[in-house]
This record gives sequence, structure tokens and C-alpha cells, in this order.
Amino acid sequence: MLESSSSTTRIPRTKRFTAALLALPLSATGLLVLAAPAHATSGPTASVSLGDSYISGEAGRWQGNSDTASGSRAGTDRSWTGSGYNPGAVYGSTYASGCDRSDSAEVRSATGIAATSINLACSGATTANIFRAANGGQAYKGEAPQADQLAAVAATNTVKLITLSIGGNDLGFSDVITTCAKDYLIWYSYCHDDQQAAIDSRMPAAMAGVGKSIDEIRAVMAADGYSAGSYRLVLQSYPSPIPRSSENRYSESGWDRADSGGCPFWDADSDWARDSMVPQISDALRQVAAAKGVDFLDLRDFLQGREVCSTSTRLAAPGTAPSATTSEWARFVDTGLSASQGTVQESMHPDYYGQLALGRCLSLMWAASAGNHACRNTPGRDASGVYLN
Repeated sequence: MLESSSSTTRIPRTKRFTAALLALPLSATGLLVLAAPAHATSGPTASVSLGDSYISGEAGRWQGNSDTASGSRAGTDRSWTGSGYNPGAVYGSTYASGCDRSDSAEVRSATGIAATSINLACSGATTANIFRAANGGQAYKGEAPQADQLAAVAATNTVKLITLSIGGNDLGFSDVITTCAKDYLIWYSYCHDDQQAAIDSRMPAAMAGVGKSIDEIRAVMAADGYSAGSYRLVLQSYPSPIPRSSENRYSESGWDRADSGGCPFWDADSDWARDSMVPQISDALRQVAAAKGVDFLDLRDFLQGREVCSTSTRLAAPGTAPSATTSEWARFVDTGLSASQGTVQESMHPDYYGQLALGRCLSLMWAASAGNHACRNTPGRDASGVYLN
């Protein structure tokens, strides 16, 4: 006790305050533990995704690709109602805003992780759309910064897993795709030289933004009373939606790549994107994950053999229904004969089959030990053939 009722000596206030501090519990490291909010674990367990179009579920409307431009598009358009198209059946209310969170998005396709899955990702988001508003974050498509949305989710649920896909739009990934397609369709020139320079120039700021995104997520969770070890945070990279030139079923001469396959890229640009740009981005994200001490899911080879125009896949057609074992797992570029299908922003994203497989990747990641893992597919099999190595 600081004072005794029988004591005739009063202990000075500063000494009483010091004694009170010394009576507080210490952490295992011996550091003083000040009062912190404790998270109430009564809410349902939750798996949460944050980030951009590669995790929001963009292109989940499509199960494979087809050049058939009407009706169900040879069975590939999941929004076909029999008399028209209802993209809201796939993307819900987020189709109107353009966030395009599909019903097959990675976080929703994954199983065995939590009681509920919550998708906060939005197509087109940059790292600035992740940060808290109080720390420079920006609202996007009518929604608050994703870290601020996460705070509300973390307060009412017991978050067990957070999966983040971000940085691609900071690097101008969609600009790269557009430039390379135009160079094939219009200018008859290569894109890889100037686009490599563009990627290099944007890389430092983009990766700094990814690192800050991780810091913001952690700050939100700590403020909601979560300890660092009470949830897992996974940063994932991006797959290549186009194959190497040697694995493209269409010649680079003529118009088949554009009008039939929807992969309007020169051989040299395809090889650069598949074997230089995508690995470079994956390596940079892996370094950020290591520096921040979070798990890393490497997706660079996830679509191997399932890319748009791959020799291992085929288009759906009348009489040839789409299939998870034979169809492409990514959406083709919306040009040529395919221009009347869906929206351009769906181009070059994992489609319905790809998202089911990504959900399998996430389930396996959750079941695996912490650290770095790469996700790949097994030729000739559906999502059940996905594995980590």
C-alpha cells in the first residue's frame, strides 16, 4: 500500500505515482505495458480482403472466353438471364460504382478460414485508397479509405486473416496493358522498352506505398485491440494473364490474336511481360513483405498454361461448353470481335475459374505455416489441382 491509516508520514505524490507505475504488469520483454483497448472476441470470425481489382473479383462474370457476341456467349457469361444481362447478379451493388466485387472473388471462394468473408477491395484502387483518411488516405468510388472500413469490420468481428493485393495501379499496370495493345493494333511498334522504364521509375514510390499500407492495416488492428499474433496478414503478388510467345496458340502476324483470341501483343512484349515485368513486381512485393514481417503469396506462375491465348486452353463455342479444365482462367482484352462483351476494365483479370482457383490458393495459404508460399495449378485439372510450393 502507498499509505497506511496508521502512518504519520505522507508519501509525496510523485513517489506514489512512481510506485503505482511499478505495480503495473510488464510484458514478457520487461517493457512497461500501458492500458490498451482489448478486442472483444464475441463477433464472428472473419477473413477480409483489401486492395485492387486482382482481389476484388474483377472479371468474375466470365467463365472462360468466347467469340460468340450474343446470348450467353457460348455459356461464358454468368450475367445472362435468358433475355438480357444482369451484371449485378455477379458483382452486386458494386457494379454500379465500378468496384466489381464478384461473388466468386478470392476471399469468398476460399473455405475453412472463418465464419464470414468480407471483401473491401475495389477495382482500380491504389495504395492511397488503403491508408486511413487521418493519415493521407483518399476515398475512392464513393467509399471511405479501406483501412477506415477495416476498422469498422475489426470492431464487430474477430478478424483472423487479412489478404492484401495492392501496388499494381501505382505502377500503372493498366496503362502498360493499354500501351502494349495499342502498339500492336495501331502503331506496329514494341512497348517493352519504354514501359520497362516507366515501371522502373514508379517502383520506389509504389513499394513505399505498399509498405505504408501494411503499416496502416496494423495500426487499425492495434487500435481495435488486436495483438500482432492474433491475426495473419498476407501480401500477394500478381499473375501474368498472357503467355510466353512460344505458348501462344495464335501467330503474331494477322489479326487472330486481336479478333479471335483477345491477346493483342507482340511476341517480344509478351515475353517481357511474362518473364520480366511480372517477376520484377513479384520480387519487389516479396521484399516489402519480408521487410514488414508479413506472409507473402507469390502468384507469378499461378496462371501458367491457363493464360489468355495459351496453347493449353481453348475458347468456348456453340457446342463446346466452357470448362475449368480446358478454358482460359483470365479475361481477354475487350477488342475486335469481343468488343461487345462486358466492360473493358474486366480485361486481363482472373475470371470465374481463376478466382475459384485463387480461393483455393488462399485456403491452402491459411492452412500452411507462416512465411512465403507460391501458388500454382496442375495442367488438366480444375481448382482442386491448385497447390503451394
